[in-house]
Amino acid sequence: MISLKQIEKTYYGQGVETRVLKNLELTIQRGEFVCIYGSSGSGKSTLLNIIGLLDEATSGTYELDGVDVNVLGEREKARIRNQKLGFVFQAYHLIPELSALENIVLPLGYAGVNGAERKRVGNRLLEEFEMAELKNKYISQMSGGEQQRIAIMRAMANQPKILLADEPTGNLDSENSEIVMGLLRRLNQRGTTVVMVTHDTALAQYGSRVIHVEDGRIAQ
Repeated sequence: MISLKQIEKTYYGQGVETRVLKNLELTIQRGEFVCIYGSSGSGKSTLLNIIGLLDEATSGTYELDGVDVNVLGEREKARIRNQKLGFVFQAYHLIPELSALENIVLPLGYAGVNGAERKRVGNRLLEEFEMAELKNKYISQMSGGEQQRIAIMRAMANQPKILLADEPTGNLDSENSEIVMGLLRRLNQRGTTVVMVTHDTALAQYGSRVIHVEDGRIAQ
């Protein structure tokens, strides 16, 4: 499903070259829950951004569902991000002035789904995640744990094949971290491929496979 070969990522600035990823190779099969573990600066978030088509490798090959993404234009990459990929970040990136339901269905609006169907999908997700009572509550009125669960629902609105999570519990206490990780595990058990970046070894154990990234390379 995901195949990265000889991936290099170098940032250039003010006469300085910084190699972040170094000849990295990784394959992720459909239905896996892969935890990418590493310390700050190891290159793990850069790797996730390349997988999510939010950044490009300096060199190497990346195939997603057998398609070489290096030959795709920005419009086609945007379409893939909207239809195949869901994103969950440490900073929830929700719109405070909108309700829970309105935030959840935002990706459906970008995909051209009509209002009635957007509302149906949003309400279904709220029921499924046992948060229907928050439907009309504004994001600015919610706790961090509630906001992250809304962010996960938004990521799942388009029923993506792959869910990418970058430190999804980084701003949460232990109780809410367990809730969020339980949701990710449940989504994976239903068939969604989950790729999660974390610096927490305890959270990494939720994955069916743990990949240790160190100094831009896969250490194990």
